[in-house]
Amino acid sequence: MAENTTEVVVGGAVLAAAVAFAIYAGQVAGLSGPSSSYPLTASFRSLEGVSVGTDVRLAGVKVGTVTDVALNTQTFRADTTVSVQQGIEIPDDSAIIVASEGLLGGNYVEIVPGGSPFNFEEGAEITDTQGAVSLISLLLKFVSGGDGE
Repeated sequence: MAENTTEVVVGGAVLAAAVAFAIYAGQVAGLSGPSSSYPLTASFRSLEGVSVGTDVRLAGVKVGTVTDVALNTQTFRADTTVSVQQGIEIPDDSAIIVASEGLLGGNYVEIVPGGSPFNFEEGAEITDTQGAVSLISLLLKFVSGGDGE
């Protein structure tokens, strides 16, 4: 009888740890309810290194995530939807760029705020975009002396 009690207690502890880990993982991944964020859209020339789940940062602080990426077959651009935390008002003249964490780091999406007194509404499109810069093409230009001479 003591063995069964021990097995039940250990099984319950393992189950509680699994549930706690799942809740923590959901919070870290930003899987909170839909009411805690609002969507903005943007169209990029290049989204190299960015996919669904990539961080959206403002002044280096995570304020949202990329929620959708699709190729627009008419413009051949990457139509992107990002979710931004409620309560963070983005001026309507802001830019959105694909930035790199460093030479060997990954890419993320950065919002560069403008100075407008008016803010983006839910579902608005950010038109001032800058896509990813290919590190390989920059290195090739540097090595080949790509200044045109």
